[in-house]
Amino acid sequence: MASVLLIYPYFNPQNNRSIFRFPPLGVGYVASSLRNAGYDVGILDCTFMNREDAIADAVAYGADVVGIYCMVTMRDECIRFARALREQCDLLVAGGPLPSCDPHSFMEDFDIVVRGEGEKAMLEIVRAYENGSDFESVPGIVCRRKISGETSKDGIVFTASRKLEAYLDEIAFPARDLLQNDRYIEYSKRRFGHSTTTIITTRGCPFKCEFCSNAVFGISYRERSPENVLLEVEQALSYGYDRIHFADDVFTLNRERILKFCEEIGKRELFFKWECLGRVDSIDRDIAIAMKNAGCDRIFFGIESGNDRVLKTMNKKITVEEARKAVNSAHAAGIRTGAFFILCYPGETDETVLDTIRFATSLPLDYLSFTVPYPLPGTALFERVKHKIKKDWTVPGRFFSDHVLIFDAEFSETKMKLAILKGQIQFGLRKRLGKHAFFAGKPFETLTDGIFRLIR
Repeated sequence: MASVLLIYPYFNPQNNRSIFRFPPLGVGYVASSLRNAGYDVGILDCTFMNREDAIADAVAYGADVVGIYCMVTMRDECIRFARALREQCDLLVAGGPLPSCDPHSFMEDFDIVVRGEGEKAMLEIVRAYENGSDFESVPGIVCRRKISGETSKDGIVFTASRKLEAYLDEIAFPARDLLQNDRYIEYSKRRFGHSTTTIITTRGCPFKCEFCSNAVFGISYRERSPENVLLEVEQALSYGYDRIHFADDVFTLNRERILKFCEEIGKRELFFKWECLGRVDSIDRDIAIAMKNAGCDRIFFGIESGNDRVLKTMNKKITVEEARKAVNSAHAAGIRTGAFFILCYPGETDETVLDTIRFATSLPLDYLSFTVPYPLPGTALFERVKHKIKKDWTVPGRFFSDHVLIFDAEFSETKMKLAILKGQIQFGLRKRLGKHAFFAGKPFETLTDGIFRLIR
């Protein structure tokens, strides 16, 4: 049978400060689908490798079919692997968020691009390869030869769209035994004193935030049962992890499901800490207490702005007041809170940016992230500013900031980075000084507000 290598082309830089570093579940899911069908599958996760060794290992594996995962931040590495392996394998396949929403840019270096969910698509691709069949019969992909389906002037074929998997409980758990669990556990314990892995309990998001890409799972919303999720929790913890990060876009969306999930944890007498992403319009005092009692240790909120007008521009479907209430409810229940904000979004003014910094640093947060706007392909934001995009995203080479401005914006990159630094310092002062922060923080805030307004 055909042998398959799946590559996750991320290399963790030494100066990386992100608290989110987890095993790649996407390739794990695809690996399970292929292995359950009898294929020889390997995963090459480059997170803790250097580039030369990773490429050498990929070549030495000698796979017939190579699948490479890609998101915006991995594009250069993805293409580099494809070119290194072009003569070493029979079939090169790209998948993940960026190939799903921008397949044309991969067709020069790949034979096939998977659009959307990859478990069944990759299995059908490998079977077609093995049988010598036409790939055009496989739904949900982009390939070159034209036999059927819609094709563009350059001969690239878009096959029929693939239906999303409706029954998530029927999807095999990711092949965790093929992932570098020991390395992730060691890395996490060294940095944080505990180790965390991810689980995905839902797919899709019914909201359409302007800046957000739903290229793989779409805007639908599909759930796994609490019983099915907790079976995977038990499996994941058996590898030596202490905690679970539920990586759903909208983990807390269905109130009844979350309450049932928390109840099921108690019934099974499972004792583990967990964290999740939550929408601010789905968290109140009662749900926060139930989550805390079931082991929830932290909730991250994608709030994005502290100004209602900007939230409407982003199409967030939330308000500043809802955000404050949700964070306060979680904090009052004893759950640590984190939040994400975008500064200098297209259409903002100096005053709305300062509104966001003031609001974010007034919340009882344990973690706070500020970033600049990134117009990802396939998003409404991308369509709005695509004529202003001046360069591709590249890995930042400077220690000071991980942020890169890729389009001509109303704010300069320098001004954006000053806003981020200002927000981080104000947040740090509040965390360190507590109730005394006003006396040290207010003069700093007033001074830097003025400097921010002056810079262009």
